Amino acid sequence: MPTFENDIFFGSIAEIQAGIKARRFSCVELTRAFCDRLERLGPRYNALALSLRESAVRKAHDVDGDFLRDRIRSPLQGVPYAVKDLIAAAGGPTTWGAKPYAAQMFNEDAAVVKRLSKAGAVLIGKLSMVELAGGGGYRFANASLQGPGINPWDRSHWSGGSSSGSGSAVAAGLVPYALGSETSGSILTPSAYCGITGLRPTYGLVSRAGCMPLSWTLDKIGPMAHSAEDCALVLEAISGGDNDDPGSSGKRFYYTPQFAPKLTDLKFGYNPSDFTDGVVEQARPAFSQALDAVRSLGLKLVEAKLPDFPFSPMVATIISAEMGSVFEELVASGKVDELADKRQIAGIQVSQEVLAKDYLRAMRIRRLVQQEFAKLFWDVDLWLSPALSTPATRLSEPLDNPAIPPTPIIPAGNLAGIPALSLPCGFAGNLPLGLAAAGPPYSENRLIAAGKAFQSATDWHKRRPPV
Repeated sequence: MPTFENDIFFGSIAEIQAGIKARRFSCVELTRAFCDRLERLGPRYNALALSLRESAVRKAHDVDGDFLRDRIRSPLQGVPYAVKDLIAAAGGPTTWGAKPYAAQMFNEDAAVVKRLSKAGAVLIGKLSMVELAGGGGYRFANASLQGPGINPWDRSHWSGGSSSGSGSAVAAGLVPYALGSETSGSILTPSAYCGITGLRPTYGLVSRAGCMPLSWTLDKIGPMAHSAEDCALVLEAISGGDNDDPGSSGKRFYYTPQFAPKLTDLKFGYNPSDFTDGVVEQARPAFSQALDAVRSLGLKLVEAKLPDFPFSPMVATIISAEMGSVFEELVASGKVDELADKRQIAGIQVSQEVLAKDYLRAMRIRRLVQQEFAKLFWDVDLWLSPALSTPATRLSEPLDNPAIPPTPIIPAGNLAGIPALSLPCGFAGNLPLGLAAAGPPYSENRLIAAGKAFQSATDWHKRRPPV
């Protein structure tokens, strides 16, 4: 078996597949090496929920046969990956990160797993998550079946929720990419905290069939990887219509860099105060440098403001109302008391009492939010802001600390159903920060082009934690 250096574990999807094609290593050898690393280091970050070594090696043997016959199926062929543990993989438990579901099994793979398998990708594991994707609200980072997500950059800090294991695993080079989910920040948050690239797709672009529902009108599945281009390659494979997902838009994403717009012709909206008053003091120098990097590309920055709505309360009301239906049986059975976080238990119980009038009011105002975002994107082509206002919080720190100012782009963007990309943009001390770019629905190619340009001018996405 060849010796695998760290470079391959942090390599791009294209670099890893090129190694297989050049016969520097086989897919089986690569898969075993990544499985070894995931099983050895995954518990160090509380990132591993389940190793799928046996089925992964079987799949890798099939992929090697395809390569020998020059059957190239996709850019992801032969490249290992892992998924958040709310995405079903047949033959093993899908726990949703929570004790009441620790033995839960599904007979069929989720739609995204099926599509990646068809593309020749190799699923090597399930990754930890905040229990029930954070539904009900949680106060501490240890609200997870595997314990708190640990940040590879500093093990005393959180990797972010609720796709905590996906953030840690990609950042530590345990997998080249992972799938996470976002209802209100669960891709962008761990991506920013862990210094990786995360793409929240347009609502309805990726099927959620076979994935745990939290909020039917907000849930999205998306990629977390080392670069914007890698996210694009994964999104192309997992996107597309699906009759088994009532929220599916029926649309598919095709990665077309050859038709990327000339970025210097686009207008990038931003609010300067978001990068100063809107972030903690120790993060301001890095965000200032990130804006300088954007300007160095010759991009047009246009001062603007997001529409003014109570985004966070609206998201909370919608999630609570829809979650109340999802977890009705959990509450009725009393098993909700098995969850790790008392605040979350109370939140799920209270969700049974959300009034229809409050839910409908939030949904009506949500439509106004979508209309205002449509107006915003008539004036600018993309929106830039900090992904989060702080670097990763300490594991012991309450997550409802009022000293941590929120950033509106996460609840606002999820209400509007628009895509967003979190890009590593520097550090506050030894902890990463993320720059968020958002665009109108189905503008993923534009976002990826902007992300690639930013990452061509910076090297923050290439930095590695002290694994």
